[in-house]
Amino acid sequence: MSEINNLQTTYSPKEFEDRIYKNWEEKKYFTPKVDKSKKPYSIVMPPPNITGKLHLGHALDNTLQDMLIRFKRMQGYSTLWLPGQDHASIATEVKVENELLKQGLKKKEMGREAFLEKVWEWTDEYRERIRTQLKKMGCSADFTREAFTMDEHLDKAVKHVFVKLYNEGLIYQGNRITNWCPKCQTALSDAEIEYEEKEGHFWHINYPLADGSGYLEIATTRPETLLGDTAVAVNPADERFKHLIGKTLILPLVNREIPIVGDDYVDLEFGTGAVKITPAHDPNDFQVGKRHNLEIIRVMDDKGIINEKGLKYQGMDRYEARRAMVKDLEDLGLLVKVKPHTHNVGTHDRCGTVVEPIISKQWYVKMESLAKPAIEVVKNKETKFIPERFEKTYFNWMENIQDWCISRQLWWGHRIPVWYCKDCNEIIVSETEVCKCSKCGSENLEQETDVLDTWFSSALWPFSTLGWPEKTEDLEYFYPTNTLVTGYDIIFFWVSRMIFSGIHNMDKSPFENVLIHGIIRDSQGRKMSKSLGNGVDPLEVIEEYGADALRFMLVTGNAPGNDIRYYPERVESARNFANKIWNASRFVMMNLDRELMDEFKDSKEYTLADKWILSKMNTLIKEVTENMDKFELGIALQKVYDFMWTEFCDWYIELVKPVLYGDDRKAKGITFNVLYTVLETGLKLLHPVMPFITEEIFTHLNDKEETITLSAWPEYKEELNDSNAEENMAYVIEGIKGLRNVRAEMNVPPSRKANVICYIGEEAKEAFLSGKGYIEKLASANEVTFIEDKKEVPENAVSLVVKGGELFMPLLDLVDKEKELERLNKELKKLEGEIGRIDKKLSNAGFVAKAPEAVVNGEKEKREKYVQMLEAVKVRINALN
Repeated sequence: MSEINNLQTTYSPKEFEDRIYKNWEEKKYFTPKVDKSKKPYSIVMPPPNITGKLHLGHALDNTLQDMLIRFKRMQGYSTLWLPGQDHASIATEVKVENELLKQGLKKKEMGREAFLEKVWEWTDEYRERIRTQLKKMGCSADFTREAFTMDEHLDKAVKHVFVKLYNEGLIYQGNRITNWCPKCQTALSDAEIEYEEKEGHFWHINYPLADGSGYLEIATTRPETLLGDTAVAVNPADERFKHLIGKTLILPLVNREIPIVGDDYVDLEFGTGAVKITPAHDPNDFQVGKRHNLEIIRVMDDKGIINEKGLKYQGMDRYEARRAMVKDLEDLGLLVKVKPHTHNVGTHDRCGTVVEPIISKQWYVKMESLAKPAIEVVKNKETKFIPERFEKTYFNWMENIQDWCISRQLWWGHRIPVWYCKDCNEIIVSETEVCKCSKCGSENLEQETDVLDTWFSSALWPFSTLGWPEKTEDLEYFYPTNTLVTGYDIIFFWVSRMIFSGIHNMDKSPFENVLIHGIIRDSQGRKMSKSLGNGVDPLEVIEEYGADALRFMLVTGNAPGNDIRYYPERVESARNFANKIWNASRFVMMNLDRELMDEFKDSKEYTLADKWILSKMNTLIKEVTENMDKFELGIALQKVYDFMWTEFCDWYIELVKPVLYGDDRKAKGITFNVLYTVLETGLKLLHPVMPFITEEIFTHLNDKEETITLSAWPEYKEELNDSNAEENMAYVIEGIKGLRNVRAEMNVPPSRKANVICYIGEEAKEAFLSGKGYIEKLASANEVTFIEDKKEVPENAVSLVVKGGELFMPLLDLVDKEKELERLNKELKKLEGEIGRIDKKLSNAGFVAKAPEAVVNGEKEKREKYVQMLEAVKVRINALN
């Protein structure tokens, strides 16, 4: 009779999760074929950086992607979830450099080739770690197609795009103000800057007029850049200063003569109304300098150290120079005042160093023409953001986009495919290695030492991973991809760049939908970080609770775009749910009988409970499918959870136990089929979020299919819809719950049976009549009878008002009269004692006069409550007597 097939007695995910994943891989369930008879559904995994282990944010991101992929796979799509990793130029180079320093090795001393060998060793190690972690999480990605941004064919795509954009006039080299990290010694794009509110100062400094007629007061937050000033600007409309335009000033500490220029850039209301102009160290000043043909003087080197233009301050760090210069200005009597000032300071998102705007020669992508079509595809909903509100973030970035600085002064990354001829200064841009100058034939060539910004290669991810620029089968079939799942923090970093790159190179936006999720915070709502020590290792959670519990916790309550909080108790709760499903499944399988199931498989002589559970299951299928299609993954999971825990485990299984333990073969056969159908359907609906437990149970339950992974997603069937059964069962369940509550309040043990008398209106009569057996079983009823007149109710019956009528239980059926009288009389004496104590207090004039009013009122309230309780006890005693 038993069909349990060695399903373990206790739920222990360690025993089967690794085994199951290995089987999935061996069977190639996650490796789709290009099958024109099937619809494709593809997702490219946001490639994690090879800088360390995956964190909870990765676990959330990948769980949401896996839910969608498993759902679509079960719906019959040819699903590709393409995994991979990002080389992460700056972050990886910094990590490897720091590791080598521990061994006494310095990057510059090693040389480029030797250093890159070490980076590749690091890469191999961390790519394997990431791969292992993803598998531990249950990610059904196709690792046979795994990509890495430095793979040969992806490198080929990167070079192809660079040359293409260069030939189209969209890539250029120029001297411009660049965000510069003095620590990493590389240029940064705007997207790599994080702004932090910091306490700083405004230094007010007097610049002497060259004719000796006075001073012009300026205010600056960066006095060290004064060394590179080439003008002071005032607004031409400013009555205070317009007469000074054209005159000159003596630059303090440097004694260089600089002009006063008129420019609308100066805000009349801000600061002193006069602004120092340092074209080499400020992007706005750079533009003012261009308009007025000002000299550009760079006074810092790449490490943020004052250079030879800095006179006596040469060799000082920028902040050391600031302190020295401020003191010298004070000594000269030119420092007017210092005012505290809170302002946003740009820092490098990787190392936290304050960014220094510096003029330097870099490679740029012209963005205006690339941004326009990328804005249009989102406006016309060719690509949709979920939730829609994140379109604002996207538009705000794209409509105000600046040219993109793509060169980085690093060794690790895609080396820019440009060669310089040392003999004729020709610049050669080529996808392949260049050995000879195309202009003069010289072989005296040198390749550009800079590498490309990491985001340049990851911008091509949705199509380079599919084989582009070659016209591969994968590219034709799986591009454009269907859904991108990512956090709101990289909409401008990555999402925007993939969209304009996809349109420019493939003539199509790379995805239909962008599902945005929030970040995971700790239980106090703080962002997880190393400095706070509040980070959680997903593998440690999996080790303790299993991957399914972690995944369940991450999706529960998750709504697109919203942050979620991590509570360990919620993982435990998820594991409890898994345990409940496990035990319920074991119970069902221990009772199933295949022969009886086959004999009565076509019988539709369903009980009320059967019709109810099948109808509820059917509604669930419809709603969960709709929720999944709308990306309401948290809502879908909550509905499956509620159904499986409450309707199926707590109610249906209990309702049918009399049948399972009875002798009616036909009733058993029908019930077995319903139990099997509902359990199997529940497992399938749960599979996208809890793949391991559902696979383990399914393969023991179903002897016809080898895996739940490829089984068909349940479909709504109109014939199972039975609103009448759902309504009737709702009456019965409410009645059972109410009767149980009354018994619990009266401390009646389950073993003590009581008659239940039903006084029910016409609308609920059918329900209670058909549910009579369920009430007897689950409400510990001796007998359930129906009356037409309330006069038939015994005087000492306990009543319960329910929807549709009233239920009664004779009091003597519920309690032992003598024991209950003894208990009630004790309660009576106790209450009389409490009332007497309070009366004594309140009759004491001293107490009433001296005690605070709140205390006196509190005693009066207690007395009132005790009096009510006393009256209730007296009523019970009278009823029993």
